[in-house]
Amino acid sequence: MLEHESIQASSDETPAEEPHLARSAHCGCTCPDQTDGIESMPEEELLYDLADLFKVFSDTTRIKILYALLIDELSVNEIAEAIGASQSAVSHQLRILKQAHLVKFRRDGRSICYSLADDHVQTILDQGLSHICE
Repeated sequence: MLEHESIQASSDETPAEEPHLARSAHCGCTCPDQTDGIESMPEEELLYDLADLFKVFSDTTRIKILYALLIDELSVNEIAEAIGASQSAVSHQLRILKQAHLVKFRRDGRSICYSLADDHVQTILDQGLSHICE
């Protein structure tokens, strides 16, 4: 049984004032319950946000950066070396990944170390790879 399916039994806890929203099995927010059919269509703004998120995954360099960060927290120089790209290209792509909340950073003296924002990023990568390998 899929994780999302196993949690559907608790979807009856949807707030009465927002019947089109249910607890998401993955993020804990009030995302639309995807098992209710067309009635659960997310609001237009959420659909645009989702489309924008998937656009971020449309660049091979960004995907390489995310895979590099699966292993460890890295600086721009380390990422550039790991994926065979220039520091300038990596910095540009990191800015896009930060704006999409897929990576986070922390200062370590004079350098900045980057890491994945949360476990959702790895899940998205794993699911995407699994889908194309079927």
